[in-house]
Amino acid sequence: MVLVGLGSNQGESTEIVIAAMHALARLAQPGSVRSSSLWRTSPVNCPPESGDFINAAVVFDALPDLTPEMLLSRLKTLEREFGRAERYQRNAPRELDLDLLLFGSERRQSEHFTLPHPRATDRLFVLKPASQLIPHTVWPGLGQSIQQLLESLETDEVVYALSEQPPYFGGQS
Repeated sequence: MVLVGLGSNQGESTEIVIAAMHALARLAQPGSVRSSSLWRTSPVNCPPESGDFINAAVVFDALPDLTPEMLLSRLKTLEREFGRAERYQRNAPRELDLDLLLFGSERRQSEHFTLPHPRATDRLFVLKPASQLIPHTVWPGLGQSIQQLLESLETDEVVYALSEQPPYFGGQS
């Protein structure tokens, strides 16, 4: 099971996030993709002029030959296809941000790649959509479910669902 976070706050963000969900389906086993609702979220640690983000999460079973490293590379390629610059400032406004949050229970720690995503559990804009999809999944290394992490999170982030209906693949099972 793979969990990917999606976000955009440049251009037609809603359409960009939905199109990215469709693109992610190419990396998934057929019929395995589920998406959260779309969420409008306040920017976190962004430059002062940054607008709100549209965020979502997608969960799927990866194609059999896909490793976490290969998937991360494909996510970065998709970001560029949607207009993200090759070099960018962390947390700056962007057309598309794709974060590999979980890849089953896999763990990685290198200069360029940490898995599970190191800041995901501190962010309401990640935990809220993820909890729609896999609330009982235990976060590797923390021993708490996504729902438990969400319930214990203290933050001043503003996050609300644009719609209760997921935009593409179906919601909670």
